[in-house]
Amino acid sequence: MSLATLQFTNRFSNALPADPSEASNVRQVFRAAYSKVRPTPVSNPEIIAYSKPMATLLDLCEEDMNSPLAAQLFAGNQTLANMVPYAACYGGHQFGNWAGQLGDGRAIALGEVRTETGEYWELQLKGAGPTPYSRMADGRAVLRSSIREFLCSEAMHHLGIPTTRALCLSKTGDSVVRDMFYSGHPEPEIGAICARVSPSFIRFGNFEIFAARNDIDNLKQLTEFTIQNYFHSINTAQKDGVVEFFDQVCQKTAQLMVQWMGVGFVHGVMNTDNMSILGLTIDYGPYGWIEPLDFGWTPNTTDAQGRRYAYGNQPDIGMWNLSRLAQALYPLIEEVPPLQHCLDRYRQTVHGSYNDLWAKKLGFEAWQEGDEGLCQRLNQLMVDSQCDFTLFYRQLSDCPQKGTVDLQGIYDLCDAPPSDDNQGKWEIWFQQYQQRLQSQAFADPERSQLMNSVNPQFVLRNWVAQLAIDASNKGDEGPLNALLQRLERPYESVAGFEEYEQKRPEWARNRAGCSMLSCSS
Repeated sequence: MSLATLQFTNRFSNALPADPSEASNVRQVFRAAYSKVRPTPVSNPEIIAYSKPMATLLDLCEEDMNSPLAAQLFAGNQTLANMVPYAACYGGHQFGNWAGQLGDGRAIALGEVRTETGEYWELQLKGAGPTPYSRMADGRAVLRSSIREFLCSEAMHHLGIPTTRALCLSKTGDSVVRDMFYSGHPEPEIGAICARVSPSFIRFGNFEIFAARNDIDNLKQLTEFTIQNYFHSINTAQKDGVVEFFDQVCQKTAQLMVQWMGVGFVHGVMNTDNMSILGLTIDYGPYGWIEPLDFGWTPNTTDAQGRRYAYGNQPDIGMWNLSRLAQALYPLIEEVPPLQHCLDRYRQTVHGSYNDLWAKKLGFEAWQEGDEGLCQRLNQLMVDSQCDFTLFYRQLSDCPQKGTVDLQGIYDLCDAPPSDDNQGKWEIWFQQYQQRLQSQAFADPERSQLMNSVNPQFVLRNWVAQLAIDASNKGDEGPLNALLQRLERPYESVAGFEEYEQKRPEWARNRAGCSMLSCSS
């Protein structure tokens, strides 16, 4: 198969109701799952990076991705004959409030590819121009946010965390005006388009918009389509099947929340329109990885006061968002107890999976009574000492069951040098930790291997991504492509990237883009 002969099946657009108008003007769209809309051409498209693993999954080779057709296709200047480009209609709760119709305001799906192995992948261009859902915006994206989405999609995949993927990143040759911090000082920036890939981009909000409008027929049709195409273990789309569907969504979401917590990832804007029905990480905006452990940290400037979407709140917000999905599905079930049972199971799964993951992070064969207290004391010490989350857990694998612990090495990971009192507490904690290690028949090499399989050596810190953005803004794509390769092996040491595997440097502490980010594209 080549780029020109990709097989498009377009299951979503074939099965669900379309907006009768194909105009791109902003409007309310009723009784439709999507609007047909074509990408707006750009002046000088250029692919500056692409994911070879993702291209391979789509049966595309290096020659395909370096071809003139790829540059035109993945910037929206050209479409293939069997594509049906569209923007999806959905609603959502944003920061806890119902926001009404939202939809794909700057993302346009090209269609769904069926690969030679029988897999289905939806291709979507983010930043491809205005759609009926663009509201007051222009439907475009800038280079900095596009690089972050492109890199983070692939970073999460290689960390083993369910996510949408990214195929390639293009500069458009056009400028896009943005006010990064909503300060009243907009500036022109380099325009870019990220070609995103996913089995589906269906979100909680796709169901919410139909329920909010009392469009039960289309709510039922969307639910049936989703079950039949993405939840193959469910045999029916009747009441029992819808309950089982919701239960599986709850379980997938629970696992995702725990995995985010395990690597210190903070999504930053967990609105219901940013929640995947498949339990994928979706819509990378103001995200970040915690550096010093801080359960109240959010990377989102819009959330700086309320901290609704802070690191430690994510599992509870997942529950809140699932409750909104339950409300949307209620008209198909008309019973509360089955839905509540699914939500209760969500909490149980989060708790159990969290303990299981932390047992591995700490090098325990299994979670035992008393481990929760040990973990809580560690968290408090790390918070008080502003200890780097990623570096600490990676270094912890070197701690011997018996013998001297390199406490100075631990203190070097802290932004706040531990006081004498805290140093004493660190000493006591490591004594208790070594005693816990000695209670299990786990040799140090075996334990270290287990820990290093879940504690990454490398994560995409915002300041690291910013270095690639700075270079790309100057026309140098070398750091971007080198970083893309580094992301493929996050649990291994890779020579040449040591400077990226350290505490946040002072220059990055308060620099724009290096810690907190705005929702602005």
